[in-house]
Amino acid sequence: MIRLNGIFPPLTTPFYPDGEIYPAKVKHNVSKLNRLALGGYVVGGSTGESVLLSFEEKQKLWGLVAEAAEPGRLLIAGTGAESVRETLNLTKAAKEAGYGVAMVRTPHYYRGLLNNTEAQVTYYRAVADSSPLPVLIYNFPQATMLDITPEAVIALSAHPNVIGIKESSGSMEKVMRLVAECKPGFQVLVGSAPTLYPSLLMGATGAILAFANAAPYAAILIWEAFRTRQNDAAEDLQKRISAAARLVTTRYGIPGLKYAMDLNGYYGGPPRLPLLPVGPAARAEIEAAFHELRS
Repeated sequence: MIRLNGIFPPLTTPFYPDGEIYPAKVKHNVSKLNRLALGGYVVGGSTGESVLLSFEEKQKLWGLVAEAAEPGRLLIAGTGAESVRETLNLTKAAKEAGYGVAMVRTPHYYRGLLNNTEAQVTYYRAVADSSPLPVLIYNFPQATMLDITPEAVIALSAHPNVIGIKESSGSMEKVMRLVAECKPGFQVLVGSAPTLYPSLLMGATGAILAFANAAPYAAILIWEAFRTRQNDAAEDLQKRISAAARLVTTRYGIPGLKYAMDLNGYYGGPPRLPLLPVGPAARAEIEAAFHELRS
């Protein structure tokens, strides 16, 4: 049984100014993160701008991170695509690169036909039946405009090759229901830093947090405070990170996150077009929030 405990950064993808993947900076970021008590790394997720990467670029990125990662770190590959066939092709490539889990986002382009429990269960069962890796459902309705139903997740939790969900909707009610009603052993991870500590209290096993690319130690401190039952410390830390976390996720997204990484000794660099770097006002706001966090 693969344990999805702790904090997992969904790694950003470093680019040269011309938009090509920057291998040296991939390794730079991973080598710094290797020093911290993280659960592992997610590579090729939405924070990694995966929808802007080709199949070959995803393979290259998986290889670079696998080469740089400290032995023993759990590597999770974002392999979700609109079709079952493409998802399985990506998952097989991730398996060959040494990854241990496939994180599969909800298909959503034809959301009018897919926004129901039957279609969602059918898609994930078809993937899980043939996947060479355990499957982690990935729900991110803010980006996909499609929210997987709790009924679909509960049904899929019985599949032996579906081990959990990354639930990034930010809905505490949904997290609570999934923890309560999914099959025992099914693991619920959250993707929202502003709700990290409350989600852990409700039974989430860990978190995949974009925020952890820029301030991994702050996220780890909340996890450790929760794990050691230092409730006051966890609550205080949660309050401290919330404003900064919102700026680099819901407010300014990947460009804001990459700028915060540059501030904190990691390589963020430019996003890939059509995403644009943050402007002066956003940079000033992010600088102030992360200065406060360090203070």
